Amino acid sequence: MKLSDYVMDRIAAEGVEDVFLLPGGGCLHLVDSLGRHPGLRPICNLHEQGTAVAVDAYAQVRGFGAGLVTTGPGGTNALTGVAGAWLDSTPCLFLSGQVKRADLKRESGLRQMGFQEIDIVSMVKPITKYAVTVEDPADIRYHLDLAIHLARTGRPGPVWLDIPLDVQAADLPDPGTLRGYASPASSKRDLSAEASRALDLLQRAERPVLLLGNGVRAAGAIPEALRFAEAAGIPILTTWKAADFLPEDHPLFAGRPGASGQRGANFTQQNSDWLLSVGARLDFGQIAYMHDLFARGARKLVVDIDPAELQKLRMDLDLSLAADAGDFFRALLAALPAHPQPNRAAWLGRVADWKARYPVLKPEYWQEQGHVNAYVLIEVLSDLLGAGDVLAPGSSGQSSELTCQALRVRQGLRMLNSQGLGPMGFGVPAALGACVASGGKRTVCVDGDGGFHMNLQELEVIRRLNLPITFFVLDNQGYGSIRNSQRSYFGGRLVASDASSGLTLPDTLAVARAYGLATAHLESHEGLRERIAEILAQRGPTVCVVKLDPDQPTLPRVTSYMKADGQMATRPMEDMYPYLDRESLRAEMMVPMLDTPPV
Repeated sequence: MKLSDYVMDRIAAEGVEDVFLLPGGGCLHLVDSLGRHPGLRPICNLHEQGTAVAVDAYAQVRGFGAGLVTTGPGGTNALTGVAGAWLDSTPCLFLSGQVKRADLKRESGLRQMGFQEIDIVSMVKPITKYAVTVEDPADIRYHLDLAIHLARTGRPGPVWLDIPLDVQAADLPDPGTLRGYASPASSKRDLSAEASRALDLLQRAERPVLLLGNGVRAAGAIPEALRFAEAAGIPILTTWKAADFLPEDHPLFAGRPGASGQRGANFTQQNSDWLLSVGARLDFGQIAYMHDLFARGARKLVVDIDPAELQKLRMDLDLSLAADAGDFFRALLAALPAHPQPNRAAWLGRVADWKARYPVLKPEYWQEQGHVNAYVLIEVLSDLLGAGDVLAPGSSGQSSELTCQALRVRQGLRMLNSQGLGPMGFGVPAALGACVASGGKRTVCVDGDGGFHMNLQELEVIRRLNLPITFFVLDNQGYGSIRNSQRSYFGGRLVASDASSGLTLPDTLAVARAYGLATAHLESHEGLRERIAEILAQRGPTVCVVKLDPDQPTLPRVTSYMKADGQMATRPMEDMYPYLDRESLRAEMMVPMLDTPPV
């Protein structure tokens, strides 16, 4: 059989049904084999960045995805999407064509020998778990075996196989005779001692909390995590990547903390005396740049499969464990009967009280006129989206911040994003990939006007497939986050952030109509709930522009201040802007308040 046919057979065997691609002369044998494969549907993008982002989103929904690009610019155009998958630990396989082996520059010192030749493997190695140029056709099974194994095990991530044109066309012997990769036998690590240590500390805790991150999903351990929290009776916080683990009305859900998090969730985190973080990177957004002030009164236990993520933490830890989240939760559940937990009804009541008294979505936002408050939009979407729906917001600016901060998740909603890289242009191709992966379920993308136009060519693919995707494009007249930062930190000097400073954007609705998509426009709160329900009920793709106040802030948020020595410092995570008066804040704190400058 031809090598390219073997490759497509293997991709189908991994459960992939749709392969995103942009064809080129360097990958034509792979393209042909993909087109002829009965179990695979080729989905042709209009830009390789769209291909890579769609693969990432598809894999977030399905657990694995695959994409195909050509040599040279085909590979380089895909780098942003691959980087997003790398930072967010998404398992996916990228294939690239390459010039035939006789035309490779190898170690000649030349910049290029073959037409469109580029050393793509050296470029993608830092952002993949495995990357190689397949030069011997007899090794194709080995490289596929190893690449797919690495993509899906440990801390997952993308892998890349670069296949020269003549290797693609090579005839293979019986595939069963090809050399394969024998994955090492998995040995279950005994985590009973670590689990008992954690539970010993938990027994003595009065205000425990569990922080769950995307590593729990990667381990397939969401059910175990929820069973443990319910059996132990402790509240649950989630990161933005884990926002859809449990619904808003779950009795243990305490919110999503962070620098642009929820005030009630930050109170829960900062007042805790035992905090177990599992599968959360605890990046700067999650800890508001303050390792030493993160849950400063708590015995902290952190479990992550990547030892490097543990080593970066500059905080005192009672448990620092590099382990699979599922293995650890199973060990906790096994050891829990021997560690009976006290009744913590008072703590759970306090957590529920914070959550109720400090909502992100406030009734007064509805009183604004002449535009739509973005938090009002998110409130309506929270009520209208639920089981079976997919939400893929943009991953930069307010479309990401406000959606992830304020959304009230309902049972069965699937939400995905690209939080590590936070790329503009993620929204459109991600909505495409997620909708395809879900089998065509209703998909919503809240995107900024800047990010929307960065990859809008993929609207043609969405139109071609007639996918049920609704885009709510936030019209804040440019790059709102950049503009706000320039006003706050650069004396109000605007550069390339709106029409007055060198940035212009096309007419979004005119562009959408040019692609043949249905359009809508929201300019006020009058009849908003009914209007959005009508828009969501439309069949096929729709682009809806939402007119915002250009100065719409993200609230609440953690802010910085200048110390006496001129250095900048960040306020503790419980002290969010808009600031509470000091007596009100003191009343909420169960750990000593810090001495910070007056607000």
